[in-house]
Amino acid sequence: MTSLILVTGGTGTLGKLVVPRLREAGAKVRVLSRQAREADGDVEFVRGDLDTGAGIDAAVAGAEVIVHCAGAQKGDGDKTRTLVRAASRAGQPHLVNISVVGADRVPQDSGLDRAMFGYFGSKLDAEQAIAGSGLPWTTLRATQFHELWLTVARALAKLPVIPVATGTRFQPVDAGEVADRLVELALASPAGLAPDLAGPRVYPMADLVRTYLRVVGKRRPLLPVRLPGKAAAAVRAGANLGNERGGGHVTWEEFLAARAGA
Repeated sequence: MTSLILVTGGTGTLGKLVVPRLREAGAKVRVLSRQAREADGDVEFVRGDLDTGAGIDAAVAGAEVIVHCAGAQKGDGDKTRTLVRAASRAGQPHLVNISVVGADRVPQDSGLDRAMFGYFGSKLDAEQAIAGSGLPWTTLRATQFHELWLTVARALAKLPVIPVATGTRFQPVDAGEVADRLVELALASPAGLAPDLAGPRVYPMADLVRTYLRVVGKRRPLLPVRLPGKAAAAVRAGANLGNERGGGHVTWEEFLAARAGA
């Protein structure tokens, strides 16, 4: 019998890559959407809102696996608890969650920490909601996607002088590779906290920006800025990085070259 898998955030950067991969694997897929949508081929869309809980019971009904890709800069914990409550009422679905490398290592001790790196705390809150749910679960922590850094670099390139955080390093990963791994985990038994997934190379922030500027043919002076706070100090110490091998294969340079070619 074909499993029914619900994907939250199924139209976002990661979710839109997960959905076709699940279909190729033979799963029946339902996507939670905040807007009403017509079925896309054999992919079903169900309208629901994780902020209010409206429609979530209907969305999780009959799902044997839930791949939780919905996320935001803040409030992930509350959204996830809404999902967990509905899933618990529906039975014992396997919750597969995407989080961020360093969620448990980047402190959120002050308003400044949360303002600059609140994403880490928000994802940790969601992780804890799932781990304490009593439901079977798997969480995959990944580093920031290339797409996120592309958005950041594009925005920074509009400035006459680009501020770059000194001492910070990042290990961006290809969203398609994260989607591949999430699908593997969704089709397998619950694994708890899975091994981290990171890109193949670690870059100082300045190098990420310089590479983007070179690819798009722009010149901008870079202004080194030292970020304050405990969270920034943790990032300078590498709390946001995966292990040396990372697990991913597509580099920042390869990603940019593919986008430029397209």
